[in-house]
Amino acid sequence: MLKSLNLTIALGATCFLVGCAEQTAVQKPLAAVATANSHLGRMPNVRTTAYTRKEKGGIQNALGKYLSGRHVMSAAADWSRFPLGTRFRICSTREEFIIDDYGTALVGSNTIDLYKPTKLEMKRWGVRSVDIDVLQWGSEQKSVEVLAPRAKFPQVQQMLLALQNKTPSSPVAVADVTKALKKSKKLASSGSQSSAKRSKPKISSSRTLD
Repeated sequence: MLKSLNLTIALGATCFLVGCAEQTAVQKPLAAVATANSHLGRMPNVRTTAYTRKEKGGIQNALGKYLSGRHVMSAAADWSRFPLGTRFRICSTREEFIIDDYGTALVGSNTIDLYKPTKLEMKRWGVRSVDIDVLQWGSEQKSVEVLAPRAKFPQVQQMLLALQNKTPSSPVAVADVTKALKKSKKLASSGSQSSAKRSKPKISSSRTLD
């Protein structure tokens, strides 16, 4: 009788723990979806600038793909403010953009840099504050995955630290950021001990950092 009771209690405890684990596993992605959905909708008075492929950043975005100037166009931003993959529409022009790039001048700001196919269009746009409709919120995790190998750049480190603070519940993201920052510190330390005649690292353009 006692053995049967102990077995029943043990089975009950096991089921409870398994149920809790499953519930936690379900809650995490649901929480991520809820967080992403909270960013959807109208964002008023967003500062925007413009760039073109003729600039130092060239014809490719941060993912190594060609900048898009049709249908859904490329845009650059601080990925800790607007993560990679964020898709939005400018209310006044109805143009749609997706964040697939970043830049040194954008880090630490809420400014979005819009890709324009020609220099004339870029100049015509200038600097404008516009209302945007966020159609899809990007992924902080994907942002970290792309940025982590580039952590030697100070501006990338700044974005990674900001992303880490935004995703403390994501052990994968935190681990990636920690690993990337440790690696960049190690490289910086070894670089400072090298010969003074060693050539300086290439300075990145104003839009992309590598």
